[in-house]
Amino acid sequence: MAAQTQRRSAALNVLLISVLVIWMILAAFPFLWTLWGSFKVEGDFFSKADWVNSLTGPLTIEETGSALTGDGYYGAWIKEAFGLAAINTAIVCLFVVTISLTFGTLGGYALSRSTYRYAFWFLIIALIFRAMPPITLVSGYLPVFFKWNLWGNLSTAVVVLVAINQPFTLWMLHSFFKNIPKDLDESAMVDGCNRFQAFRHVIVPVMWPGVITTGLFSFLLAYNDFAVTAMILSKENQTMVPKIASFLGTTQTKGNVMFAVAAVVSITAPLFVMIMVFQRQIVSGLTAGAVKG
Repeated sequence: MAAQTQRRSAALNVLLISVLVIWMILAAFPFLWTLWGSFKVEGDFFSKADWVNSLTGPLTIEETGSALTGDGYYGAWIKEAFGLAAINTAIVCLFVVTISLTFGTLGGYALSRSTYRYAFWFLIIALIFRAMPPITLVSGYLPVFFKWNLWGNLSTAVVVLVAINQPFTLWMLHSFFKNIPKDLDESAMVDGCNRFQAFRHVIVPVMWPGVITTGLFSFLLAYNDFAVTAMILSKENQTMVPKIASFLGTTQTKGNVMFAVAAVVSITAPLFVMIMVFQRQIVSGLTAGAVKG
């Protein structure tokens, strides 16, 4: 009986592993296919005659002398200055994450410890603003940006993205702070700390998983945004996602589609690395926000 149970258990494990492997292959295939295609010329990767050309690359060999080519990356990063768009993205993400976490952490802590009813309604209002389409916020800022001659600068994208992101950080960090017992604050203040010192030296160290998780989501919002950045940034200050869209908007020019493919791989690869590095913090942070402490 025990041997039969072990065989069933082994068969179930094999089935589960097989399903997981198949799911991972299907999930990763689009990126892997795009990664492979980024080293081909447009005629091979988008071949209508035979999809096998995407694998063998006859036109790539004919045009470059090799089955693989880095012309797409050279064209995107060197000819079309995609590196400048990457720098712009890094600047926007840095300021959006820093400002959002600073105000979100202080505001979330204050709201979680507040005994007044206005704290609840403040969060509800913040949630309403988060649910609004981004275009609503952009249209409200445009007159000010034009009047002060700020339209098109990176600072405008930072302001709007922080405004969009701040309600999310408030809600998320508020839920994390609510799960931290108030006894920690009170014990620290009994030992001589004021409210801010208790927050800084006692609460924040306990909150790091939640702060990292919220910071990563804030980063992803700024990193992947298209609607806001495409609308309010000038061509010289474009971030990476609008820059990729500009490649696709000029498909008549030979090579521009492959510039976009190479840029897509370039913008996606860092996200894989980041998630792999911070996966434990993300899981622990989300768990801490979902379980009462």
